Amino acid sequence: MTGGGERQQAVITGLGAVTPVGNDRETTWRNLLAGQSGIARITAFESNGLPTRIAGEVKGFDPASLLTTKRLRRSARFTHFAVAAAREAVADAGLNLESEDLTRIGVVINCAVAGFDTVEESTRRLLDPDRGQIHPHFVSSSLTNMPACEVSIDLGLHGPVTASALACASGLYAILEAKRLILSDEADVVVCGGTDAGITPVMFAGLNAMGVLSKNNDNPAAASRPFDSRRDGFVFSEGAVVAVLESAVHARARGKAPYAAVAGGALTADAFHVSAPNPDGEMTRASISVALQRSGVRPEEVDYICAHGTSTKANDRVESAAIRSVFGKAADEVAVSSPKSMVGHMIGAAGALATMVCALSIRDNIVPPTINLDFPDPECDLDYVPHKARPLEVRTSVANAFGFGGQNCVVVFSDPEAAIA
Repeated sequence: MTGGGERQQAVITGLGAVTPVGNDRETTWRNLLAGQSGIARITAFESNGLPTRIAGEVKGFDPASLLTTKRLRRSARFTHFAVAAAREAVADAGLNLESEDLTRIGVVINCAVAGFDTVEESTRRLLDPDRGQIHPHFVSSSLTNMPACEVSIDLGLHGPVTASALACASGLYAILEAKRLILSDEADVVVCGGTDAGITPVMFAGLNAMGVLSKNNDNPAAASRPFDSRRDGFVFSEGAVVAVLESAVHARARGKAPYAAVAGGALTADAFHVSAPNPDGEMTRASISVALQRSGVRPEEVDYICAHGTSTKANDRVESAAIRSVFGKAADEVAVSSPKSMVGHMIGAAGALATMVCALSIRDNIVPPTINLDFPDPECDLDYVPHKARPLEVRTSVANAFGFGGQNCVVVFSDPEAAIA
């Protein structure tokens, strides 16, 4: 345990991922840099009767290789993703759990739709007994906190375990909450991130009824088109990304070089609508501005922004206008891109993926592209790194995440050199 004066920095020392373009961190990163799309025809269910028949599914993932049959039966797909990503992140961080105080290691794994798939399947079984009985672990497996709890059980971690639901901002808020646990001296290390797995018939029927999904079924790889004038909605996807955050003091004591420091962040609420951003963008701007202020970062010092960039008409315009408003003249110099152009919208895991992209862009001095940006929307007038990854010295990066209900989360990441000096 260390004193509060020494705990002014939280750093990222490990990363793990299960995404539509890779079942581990480096495969995902390599494919994002290559502009590889993970969007394809839905295989999880028969989608012929739906207006949208494409999604960003995780491919080739075998939970049976990770968990015993007993643990598989008591847990849902979003939990399987989280456990896999958490194990990778902890291994990447080089944490020797046998020598750590496990009461000082916490878990924050957030999600948005949680066990929607188990709820849907159990409802079908209730209505049609021929499908089989409802599983005795149905209720517990579908709860929002189960990924966090199963990760704590899997790794034997006894520190604070929490789970929050902030819709599409859930995964990014996990990073901010982990930083707070570290700075408040409640934990030395926090395993944190986001996960979701809700590719089901009812989910897609509901989202289609809202009119928010792309219907570009004939060309799935081109369906997610952030900032493009021809965009027609977002692509729903699944997956998990988990990071290991720890105090800079703890990382330095064990000789671990971090990917990035979590400089600061902010939360704001639109208080406007359950699914649409406020078109005036006031609170979107505020979330970005306050995050920069709390991080001690000037707009001209930001090298890269990992945009929320959903590929919906309203979000892309509001986010672009907010960035321009906050950054002023510096808006023409900052690189902005949306990984959702390749992986779709991972919902509760989206902000955690943005965290990984920000951290690895600092590590490798390169930023991923926004693919499918063929006809830029005149109202989206920033540098979106179209089509190809760009080598770029990145010392400060920003992740945006804006969720249903008007929940805005922005986190600033910086080069970790000063944090561990």
